[in-house]
Amino acid sequence: MKQIKLIASALIAAGVVVSAPAFASAGLDLAKKSNCMSCHMVDKKLVGPAYQDVAKKYAGQKDAEAKLFEKVKKGGKGVWGEVPMPPNSAVKDEDIKTLVKWVLDGAK
Repeated sequence: MKQIKLIASALIAAGVVVSAPAFASAGLDLAKKSNCMSCHMVDKKLVGPAYQDVAKKYAGQKDAEAKLFEKVKKGGKGVWGEVPMPPNSAVKDEDIKTLVKWVLDGAK
């Protein structure tokens, strides 16, 4: 299973199209592995916003990927309330890119 996740992440980072179920599984697994699910859920607010709400908020914004990459990497405060999102500098950049794409795809 770990090998499948690594392959899916590499293909996504390379811009290769991955089937929706494989991409969804890789995104959710990566969110769990990176402790994102401690504060976020796919479809409900926890400490931070639901991933599906994030996808709706940023839908159609050309700079959404770059903006969210920076938020995940460096942390932030104020967009979703006063509870700050801590920086995730220990998460690899390629993993953050995969997570952001998964979230913007509706975290399906």
